[in-house]
Order: sequence, then C-alpha cells, then structure tokens
Amino acid sequence: MSVGLPTTRPTTAGRPPRPTRRRLGGAESNTRLTASVAALLLVLLAAEGFTVVRVGRLLTVHVFIGMLLVPPVLVKMASTLWRFGQYYRGSPDYRRKGPPPPLLRILGPVVIVTTSVVFATGIALLLGPPSIRTEMLRLHQVSFVLWFAVMTVHVLGHVGETARVAPLDWMRRTRRQVDGAGARQWVLALSLVVGLVLAIAVVPQVGPWLHGGRHAVESLRR
Repeated sequence: MSVGLPTTRPTTAGRPPRPTRRRLGGAESNTRLTASVAALLLVLLAAEGFTVVRVGRLLTVHVFIGMLLVPPVLVKMASTLWRFGQYYRGSPDYRRKGPPPPLLRILGPVVIVTTSVVFATGIALLLGPPSIRTEMLRLHQVSFVLWFAVMTVHVLGHVGETARVAPLDWMRRTRRQVDGAGARQWVLALSLVVGLVLAIAVVPQVGPWLHGGRHAVESLRR
C-alpha cells in the first residue's frame, strides 16, 4: 500500500470497499481548508482589484471589500503557518505530504509580510489620525505594488492545487474522505460573517474621511 493513500475497509457481501476517512486536523484537512479559503480569496481579491482601477470613485466599495477580506486572509495565514509549524516540528503526517516547491517556500513569508502591511496601512489610512494619512497612503501604495508582484507568483504556483482541492469539501462523493468537512465550511462561513460585520461597521467612516482628508483624496484620484 502506498504511503499517504487512503486505506480500504474489508469488503462485505455486495458492498465495494470504501476509503477510510482521514482524521480531522491532519495534513489533508489543512490542505482542504487552505484551498477553500484560497478560492474564496481569489474571488474577493479580483473584485477588490477592480475597485483599485477607479478607487477615487469606488472608494466605499474598496473599503467594504477590503474589510470583508480581513478575516478570510487571517484564516489563510493561520492555516499556512500551521502547516509550516507542523512540518518543521517533524509531524509525520505533514512530513509525508512534503513542503511546497523551494520558490514558493521562499516567497511564503514575503507574501505574509506584504499582505499584513497592505491591510494594516489601509486600515490605518482610514481610521488613523489625519496627521499620518500622507505617510500611510504612500506606504499603502508601495506595499501594494510589492504585494501584487509576489502574490502573482504565489497564485500561479498554487492555482492548480487550489482548483483541484478546493471543491472536495463541497462534493458529496469526496467530502467524506476527510473528517471535518462541515467544520471547515463553518470556518469559511464565519470568516465571511465576521468580515461582513467589520465592513458594515467601518464603511460609515468613509464619508468623514473624504471630507477631512482632501490631500489624500486627491492623491487617490491621480
């Protein structure tokens, strides 16, 4: 029997062998959660990217989607860091699965850092005092350019696996192969609910920000 493949239960009369479920919390469970949230992020980031083109006119939508993104982004970071930690602490399940390709391993920390800076500066730009708006806007724009570059390589490197794995928890035939499909779906749903609450809470700040930061607004419209 090949290592890493699901074992089969003994056949019973008239019944074909069924794959044994893999335990909740293992490497395959982590892979499915990571792929599902990655697929969700691709959709939301594509929508956010559209607002960037006309951010002066679509600033409210830009802020709404940006805040909606925060919890799913944190889930993606947590699942990625969990895999990293389990692999390097010698977990047999994660060791058998192996690490990502070398380039993606090198870019992983850069993606996390640039993503954190993009979101942190965006939130600080909107909610921070007027005295820091010019600096935060410059950092937000520069970090976005760096983030976009590394994220492009990151997405291209993982798009095949994401397309293959993300649907597995949502298909009846494959969702039962790994324990915890329902829990992973709830994590995804709750991240969206929390993001929606954040977005609804923060969007009203856009109006006062527009009236109180003319210089920043003009910079966005250039």
